[in-house]
Amino acid sequence: MDIVFIEDLRIDTVIGIYDWERRVRQTLSFDIEMAFDNTVPAASDDITDTLNYKDVSKRLIAYVSESKFGLVETLAERCVAIIREEFGVVWVRLKLSKPGAVRGAKAVGVRIERGKRP
Repeated sequence: MDIVFIEDLRIDTVIGIYDWERRVRQTLSFDIEMAFDNTVPAASDDITDTLNYKDVSKRLIAYVSESKFGLVETLAERCVAIIREEFGVVWVRLKLSKPGAVRGAKAVGVRIERGKRP
């Protein structure tokens, strides 16, 4: 299995359940791993044959920056659904971190894995 990854994609959004969180934008960090057979693009050397990580990143930036979820769990599920449905990815592992949310911790968040690993 080949993996296409995006590491530490930072996106500002409104996220959280407390009143003060609803009034400010916070930076979230995304680490994403996506299963993809890279033998075809490696043979063709053509970007149209790839799982284009720039396109995935741009789509998530557009979606997340406009979202206003209360829970990181909900946002993570929605992002994985976009990746699977719009980019045809059968397996995704996504780590969504909320830096600075808990005093004394570098970050908190969730890691989810959806789909069947090839």
